[in-house]
Amino acid sequence: MVFKFSFITLLAIGLTACSQPDFGKLEILSSLPGDLSEVSGIEIVNGSSLLWMINDSGNSPRVYGYDINERKIARTIELSVLKNTDWEDLASDTEGNLYIGDFGNNDNKRKDLAIYRLGNVATSDSMEIEITRFQFEDQKEFPPKKKERNFDVEAFVFYQGNFYLFTRNRSSNFDGTTKLYRVPAGSGDVQATYLGSYVTCQDKDDCQVTSAAIDRKTGDLALLTYNKIFLFSKFNGGDVFKRKAKEIHLDHKSQKESVVFLDAKTMLIADEKVGPEGGNLYKYTFKK
Repeated sequence: MVFKFSFITLLAIGLTACSQPDFGKLEILSSLPGDLSEVSGIEIVNGSSLLWMINDSGNSPRVYGYDINERKIARTIELSVLKNTDWEDLASDTEGNLYIGDFGNNDNKRKDLAIYRLGNVATSDSMEIEITRFQFEDQKEFPPKKKERNFDVEAFVFYQGNFYLFTRNRSSNFDGTTKLYRVPAGSGDVQATYLGSYVTCQDKDDCQVTSAAIDRKTGDLALLTYNKIFLFSKFNGGDVFKRKAKEIHLDHKSQKESVVFLDAKTMLIADEKVGPEGGNLYKYTFKK
C-alpha cells in the first residue's frame, strides 16, 4: 500500500509538531488562573489538601488555596491589615502555621523587611498575625554599592524555630554567590545573622536563587533558579553549604519563583506568566 501526502498535509503535521511546548524535565499539571499570574511562593501545609500560593509586589495581600486536582482556587484569605510590599516566598512549620516572606529587595535599600506568621490556614480564615521584622547584620548602606548588592531575598525555609534566608544576588559583578542568614522566629525586631555563602553558577540569567524548600523527612534542601535545582542533603540549619549541592538541570527556562516538596521523590514548581509563556504549575520527579 502506498500513502500519498500533499504539501498541505505535511505542513499541517509539521506545524502541529512544532506547536507542542517543550517543558524539558518538567511535567505540566495545570495552567494557573489569572489571579495567580505572578505567583512567587507555594507551600504545602500540614492538615490541608490545598497548595497555598501568593503573588509578589503590586498584587493584593491575599493567600490562595489552590486545588491541584480540580485545577482551581478553592480558598482565598484576605489579609487587608497587611501590605504586599514584595511577598516573595512561603514557608510552614510542623504545626501547620504558614509564613509569608515580605523581603523582596531588588534595589537592596529596604529597611522594612518582614516575615508574617498567619497561623494554621488549614483550619481558619481568621488570622492572628505575628510579625518578625529584621535587618541584615552586615548591611551598612541602603543601598550598598552596585557590586555589593546581595541583600535581596526570595527564598526561605522554617526549621526548628528559625527562618533560614537565601539571597538573590543582584550585584553588578554577579558571580553566583547566594548568602545564608538565620532569623529567629517570633514577634519583634531582630537581626539576620550571616551563616555562609555558596556559589551556584556564573550565568546571571540562570543562577539567581528564587525560592527554597525543605523536606523535613529526608533533610533535603532545594534552592530553585529559573532553570535549575540545587539540592543539598541533611540540612541542619547551619553548615549546609559545607557540602556540594547536586545540580539538576530542568531543561526549561522560565521565570520560576516557587518550589515545594510534594514528597521525597517529587517537587512542585510554579512560574510567573510573562507574555504568552509561563503561568503554570509543574511537577518534577527525581530520578532514582
